[in-house]
Amino acid sequence: MNNENVRFLKPLLRGLPIVIAVMVISVLGAKKYLNYVTPMYESTAKLKLADTQEGVPSANLFKDFDVFASPNKISTEIEVLKSTSLIEKTLGKLPFSTEIYRKGKVRSVELFNDSPIKVEATFNDKKNYDKKFQLIVNSQNQYTLLVPDSSKEIKGTFNNPVNIKGGKILISKNEEYLSGKRDAKIIDQYEFEFLSREKLLDKINKDLDIVSVDKDVPVIRINFKSNVPEKASLFVNTLAETYIQDYIENKYRAANTTVDFLKGEIGEANNKLASAENRIENYREKENIINIPQETETDLRKIAQLKIQKSNIKMNLDAIKNLNSYVEKGKDNFPDLATNFEAFNDLLSTEMIKNIKQLQAEKKELLLTYTPEHEKVKTIDAKIKDLTDYQIESIKNTQNNLQIKYNDLNRDINVAEQAFVGLPEKEKLLNIMNREFNLYEKNYNFLNEKRIDAEIAKSAKISFHKIITRGELPEHPVSPMRSIIIIVAAIVGMIGSIILIYGVHFAKAKVNDIYTIEKNSAIPVAFATPYIKDKNQVLHHFLENILEMDLKGMLKEKNIICLTSYDDAAQHAFHAEQMIKALKAQSRKILVVDVAGTLKNKIGDHYINFSAEENLQHTAHEMEEIIRRNMGDKDLCVINNQAVKKGKLPLLFLKFADRNIFLLDSRKTAARNIMNIELLKDEYQLDNLWFVLNKQGYNPSLITTMMKMLKKFRS
Repeated sequence: MNNENVRFLKPLLRGLPIVIAVMVISVLGAKKYLNYVTPMYESTAKLKLADTQEGVPSANLFKDFDVFASPNKISTEIEVLKSTSLIEKTLGKLPFSTEIYRKGKVRSVELFNDSPIKVEATFNDKKNYDKKFQLIVNSQNQYTLLVPDSSKEIKGTFNNPVNIKGGKILISKNEEYLSGKRDAKIIDQYEFEFLSREKLLDKINKDLDIVSVDKDVPVIRINFKSNVPEKASLFVNTLAETYIQDYIENKYRAANTTVDFLKGEIGEANNKLASAENRIENYREKENIINIPQETETDLRKIAQLKIQKSNIKMNLDAIKNLNSYVEKGKDNFPDLATNFEAFNDLLSTEMIKNIKQLQAEKKELLLTYTPEHEKVKTIDAKIKDLTDYQIESIKNTQNNLQIKYNDLNRDINVAEQAFVGLPEKEKLLNIMNREFNLYEKNYNFLNEKRIDAEIAKSAKISFHKIITRGELPEHPVSPMRSIIIIVAAIVGMIGSIILIYGVHFAKAKVNDIYTIEKNSAIPVAFATPYIKDKNQVLHHFLENILEMDLKGMLKEKNIICLTSYDDAAQHAFHAEQMIKALKAQSRKILVVDVAGTLKNKIGDHYINFSAEENLQHTAHEMEEIIRRNMGDKDLCVINNQAVKKGKLPLLFLKFADRNIFLLDSRKTAARNIMNIELLKDEYQLDNLWFVLNKQGYNPSLITTMMKMLKKFRS
């Protein structure tokens, strides 16, 4: 796994100078960009909204009477702050409609309060808005004005208006600024623009951000960005102040309008209330009503008393009628009657009955002495008769008297009950009129209370909205953020260069190392040659390679060894020469067959140079016979073959060679060629095929490679 990681990091290590160079260029480019980009400054103000449920103790009175302020919804108030009308009121207090720039070679800088000149204009043509006028101040008193959409130059002097198409422009010195800064430069090139309402609102809305601190906290944060720090702080503070002032004005206007409305409503309610009072008064007079409940209660009590009296009279009358009937039946023998004194119990009648009984007793005593015809007896009978007649007449008179009383009570009860005829309707009508009166009275009282509340709200010209944090003058820009941009530029440069390095690496897809060979082919690797910087060590390295081949059984007597490459015969020429030298250093006699013609010297004990045309004239068997015949007493034959890509001739020598060495260059041979060689082996049944990797572990930097390419180009 570690070897795999090292293999993966090799291209990065090789291109590390390029990565560093690209990162340095990116950082320098970012710094150069930051020198010319216009910085943006941000200022923030915080506004606490009035809460109708809570307030400072001293404000409770006004808060309670502020009946026209509904509970503030944070989102609603944010939209109010963003509204065009409020922003226009704010801009009306700020000098944002005219922008003056000092022109530079690369960028222009807005001056705002630091401008040595002032520009005013009166236009009757809207086409002059949103256009940049060029101004060149030639001296302390003169300037040249370039009007947009016109090649005409207007010469002018300060404090004297100049006429242009569709209006006038007045350019003057900013004496206040110039007096404060003695070294202020006025002779320069300027640019100014008069912003239309639409463009000014667009610029403000683009850089304005109004959000709530929290959805449950009635605090709003007002953020504004500008390329001029003074503009940022000035706008947020003015907007907050305008919002509070607008709230107070709306509140006063609403209260004033409400007071006027309530006064009119109170007058109308008063008239209705008076009319209702008069209707009730007239109805009471008409129906003789003082107090229906009391009158009704009195009449009911009176009727009850009369009915009680009637019941008593009725009982007495019934009793006296029975007595009268009893007496009428026995009036011929009255003294023998037993009258019911419970029905007839006045003192006179009782006394008379006693007298009658006493006379009866005297009569009985006289009858003991005298006859019924005696004067004394007759006198007593006359007395008894007189008392009896009187008693009977008294009973009749009492009955008549009770009857009269009874009839009078019936009449009185009927008269009293006449008072209840139509009473429900009277009560209903009176209740309706009272209900109407109460309604008007309640409405009248409510309107008067609200009028008092409105008067208090009208006189209390305060707002419970409060600026809790004013926007401060920003000292550092919020964009562009220098450190972040530089870091991002370095990271982007690093990532881009790494992607490029690996993209080139994978696009080239070279052999690189033995792992790539073993992964793509089953052909064994004879040996690998490192990149040898010291020429004195070349022979030593190749002697080791020859020894390795000998140990692997590749250097048997009379063997033909063929060295081949895929793309270019020059890739294996160096190996052919050095292998021959190493073999000769071991006192071996070598036959050299140079098919490619790339060997610089005729090395070896015997040298044969085959051209392409000569080779094609022989059959494979004949070619092998020629080589075998020329070997004679030689120990080995080394063939410097052509590249496989040249044609079919290299395959001829591969076919009859005893050992085929296929050279792969880690920096030049494409990895796909390994598979192509594998296909050739299977197609032509090439045996004893071995790979040799040249420049193993060689990972030159891109700078070194570029320098070598440059030297070749110059040569």
